[in-house]
Amino acid sequence: MKKVPSESMRRSAVQKQPRRQQARLRARQARAKVREEQAGRERRLARWGEAVVVALLERDEAVAECEQRAGRALRSLIVEGGMKTQEALAWCGSETLTGREVHRLIRGVVDADVEHLNQSEPPPQDSGAG
Repeated sequence: MKKVPSESMRRSAVQKQPRRQQARLRARQARAKVREEQAGRERRLARWGEAVVVALLERDEAVAECEQRAGRALRSLIVEGGMKTQEALAWCGSETLTGREVHRLIRGVVDADVEHLNQSEPPPQDSGAG
């Protein structure tokens, strides 16, 4: 014989449906809130990461510019001042600089004239007519 659910059991099941729906709705809302908070956190972390990278790039640019100035000045001491590396080191305070670093700085110098020539178009050719 098949057992037929009683009327009170059926009423109980029907009453549970809205509670389950409400529970599912609350769980969805909680998950949506967590996802929204995580997205906000991700945006904040991304902004901070970008700020770090920008600051490091600015630092690298400043260091490169300072090294260019130091290299030009060292080259002037050696080439125009007629000094040897060790003499230039003495004028700069040999405890702050090594001979190896002097050579690295001088090798890294990019002259504005040379850079300008590399970026500009070649001069027009003389056609010989005149």
